[in-house]
Amino acid sequence: MEEELDTKFFHKRNLIRSLFNSGEENDWHARLSDDSYRPYMADEAEVAELTDKTAKIYGYGEVTEAYQTEMHKLVAAYREKLLREERITLEKFNFEKLELLDDGVKYGDMQAEKIIFCDGEAGSKNPFWSYLPWVGTKGEVLIVRIPDADFSKMFKYRIFIVPLPEQDLYWVGSKYEWHYDDNNPTAEGKQYLKDRLADALTVPFEIVAHKAAVRPTNKDRRPFLGLHPEFPQVGIFNGLGTKGASLGPYFAKEMTDFLTAGKAPDAEVRIERFG
Repeated sequence: MEEELDTKFFHKRNLIRSLFNSGEENDWHARLSDDSYRPYMADEAEVAELTDKTAKIYGYGEVTEAYQTEMHKLVAAYREKLLREERITLEKFNFEKLELLDDGVKYGDMQAEKIIFCDGEAGSKNPFWSYLPWVGTKGEVLIVRIPDADFSKMFKYRIFIVPLPEQDLYWVGSKYEWHYDDNNPTAEGKQYLKDRLADALTVPFEIVAHKAAVRPTNKDRRPFLGLHPEFPQVGIFNGLGTKGASLGPYFAKEMTDFLTAGKAPDAEVRIERFG
């Protein structure tokens, strides 16, 4: 996809995990002895780049075959491709313009067999899908500058510290909040992340940006795939939650097979599980 979009957004980066006590270390070594995990775990964590810049802890584990995708760059580049190919329209969706026909749907000048809603957290307010058990999980992150760090690996110390390609910049997050008033960044969220980062680092940092968004989660933490029980020309592909970036491709294939070949999605993600 980088070659197709002529954009760099995919990076191989090992992940260093903090082990805070002997119990966590024992759990790590138990996984290390499991043949199915061994390809993804280093025998010894290489942490030289961290030792004099982060707080001292009990021990470390290193996840290999780990990767980072800058999703904002991927999404922006792919949107530009779709715009060039005239395969996408950028406008606010108007439910009043949607007509349900006997053999499909009509929206303005467009007509199709089905409409599939992939509207993220806004799905909880969608008149067709508000009956589903949406929960929503708000997250907040910081973009920070750490001039003295020069980390090449991702580091988890209760929160994640992830290097960005830009000089001295890092993504720090995330926070989880189930009760919230809106999707805006909060002073409390900023202070929480700032305090956790200060716990992790022994070098100074500067906050460059503070962002927030709501993840489309639900009560059983499984995606929503399927067609409306009353209006079969209306479908949904949503609820991918906190793991949306990694789950999306797999379930997009399941949804495509369902729509084009009639192959039912996995029972755990079908909306029929909610009656």
